Amino acid sequence: MHDASPAPLLPPPDPSAAGISLFLDFDGTLVEIAARHDGVVVDDSLRALVRALAEGLDGRLAIVSGRTAAEIVAYLHAADTAPPFAIAGSHGLELRWTDGRREAPAHPDALDLILTAFAAFADAHPGVVTEEKPFGAALHYRGAPDAADACDAFASRLAAEHGLELQRGKMVAELRLAGGDKGDAVRRFMADPAMAGTTPIFLGDDITDEAGFVAAAALHGWGVQIGDTPLTTARYRLPDVAAVHRWLSHIAGVSA
Repeated sequence: MHDASPAPLLPPPDPSAAGISLFLDFDGTLVEIAARHDGVVVDDSLRALVRALAEGLDGRLAIVSGRTAAEIVAYLHAADTAPPFAIAGSHGLELRWTDGRREAPAHPDALDLILTAFAAFADAHPGVVTEEKPFGAALHYRGAPDAADACDAFASRLAAEHGLELQRGKMVAELRLAGGDKGDAVRRFMADPAMAGTTPIFLGDDITDEAGFVAAAALHGWGVQIGDTPLTTARYRLPDVAAVHRWLSHIAGVSA
């Protein structure tokens, strides 16, 4: 006898903004995944939605992304002032609070060697694109899906040689400093008085977001899986980025 398939996840309820803290992934959650990592386009309506969320939640909003904190600021806060939301960049290695506090590790000594090796690999595999990050580097193979196994094997070997962590994602193999993940970022932000005692809700679409789902659940909150990933620790699901925007608009009290 075969085990019954798990019941499909339902859409999340519309919670009251008064008692929650929101943690939002960026690519695949707030914005559609682009063909290239540098091809994302953010329009003014999304910036306005994020601003309205931050205001409605009294700052209990964090963007938790594999991108750098500086990228998140550039995409979502086109202003000279400090953003009204917290940021966990580089999969939780960079932390920025709304009061201006920042934490980040030292630049990895091996990064220049990794970047040189990745560039040579990309030259030999048309369609593969490299990305430099403050604490690591990534091989994107969305433009060369047949190179997936080669990218993963190459990145795995370099990770072992240089004592770095291999972070897999959707069509990307990333090497980065070992340490924090998105779940750690949730725990750190939830320990701050601004968020303590609220219900954490984490939205994400990728395997890297599972740590955030687990952390939110452990703190009596829940996760929302975006898209059709079959196995997840999230409690609820939204089908796509457009549905995320509609759901967030209800919380913010604005038109979708």
